[in-house]
Amino acid sequence: MKQSHLFAKTIRNISDDVKSVSHKLLLRGGFIFPVSAGIYALSPLGFRVFEKIKNIIRNDFDQFEAQEISMPIVHPARIWKQTGRFQDIGDELWKIKNREGEDFVLAMTHEEIAAYIAETIIKTYKDLPILVNQFQVKIRDELRARGGMLRAKEFLMQDAYSFDKDEKGMDESYEKFYESYGRIFKNLSLEAVPVEASGGVMGQGQSHEFMLISEAGEDKIAFCEQCGYKANIEVLANAKICQKCKIELKETSAVELGQTFKLGLKYSRSLNVKFKDSNGKDNIVYMGSYGIGIGRAMAAVAEIHNDEKGLVWPQALSPFAAHLISLGQNKESDRVYTALLKSGIDVLYDDRLDKTPGEKFTDADLMGMPFRIVISAKTAVNKKAEVKKRNENKVSIVSYAELNNILQ
Repeated sequence: MKQSHLFAKTIRNISDDVKSVSHKLLLRGGFIFPVSAGIYALSPLGFRVFEKIKNIIRNDFDQFEAQEISMPIVHPARIWKQTGRFQDIGDELWKIKNREGEDFVLAMTHEEIAAYIAETIIKTYKDLPILVNQFQVKIRDELRARGGMLRAKEFLMQDAYSFDKDEKGMDESYEKFYESYGRIFKNLSLEAVPVEASGGVMGQGQSHEFMLISEAGEDKIAFCEQCGYKANIEVLANAKICQKCKIELKETSAVELGQTFKLGLKYSRSLNVKFKDSNGKDNIVYMGSYGIGIGRAMAAVAEIHNDEKGLVWPQALSPFAAHLISLGQNKESDRVYTALLKSGIDVLYDDRLDKTPGEKFTDADLMGMPFRIVISAKTAVNKKAEVKKRNENKVSIVSYAELNNILQ
């Protein structure tokens, strides 16, 4: 991608109202565009990070055959009324009407629709277990949409649903996603801590939140320094003493990255999701649900992986493998750019003629690609380039042929 064509611009100055580190850096780096409070558009840079996150999740889910589907964002309210959540959830649930006056809701989650579809597909015990996953937009009318992508009104979520014939099967499916989330967050370069959590409006069964300890977080978790027990303070209520060690629990702020839920029969009973067992008897299907906010994951990475100059993307998530900068040597840089693309290496090429070297270097540091490659008059004469890792100060001079090995 040539930077002169990039549908994004870096920003030098942003509003003082922007507080979180990730919000500042994603705005300044040109990754996101604010449209309204809590509603953001993605630039090609942000979109590429989203795709990297989604593919890391997909690759892990493929290991245990979670099938990818897509469910609608607009839901008939009659389905939500069957489970009671249309009445139970407050203003956070966006309720609308069509031209005939029929009630609909905008999806804040998809348990109802997943169960509604499953009712038509699941017939016998031979159909179970089933694991499905989607990447879909969620709408929640948050009272305080702040922190950029950390708490938005519209956001993309990975949400998966499991269907099993009994509680044992539900536990096994839950364990698959629980373990998968641990691997996924590690591959996202995030130290996610699983803690006991409340099911909230989702369900009353066992639940875990995967938390990133960070001052930017709005959640509070309690932990025992002696045995390592951890829980969201909502679960503990007033019990601030570790039940095992009998010592006072400590508290810290955290960002919720994802959550897993054992839903049991909550939705399947309301929506009549049944199967016939080997004796021909009807049984209610057990469900679980599992979600990761994609935008929040990107913001969490930005919160952790940065320095005073800007973002420092882990290689697995970076929009591009490298940032190629031309210092008045565009013909030579064009040849290097073309060669890298032919080798299958994704490069952002700063070919802009109206920017100084200082402006180009500042933008490169702000955007945070893992490698910076510079072609100047000094290097071009010997068919070489300067290469610098974003997280290091060392600059190396290498031949064009060596670039492939470094960037692969």
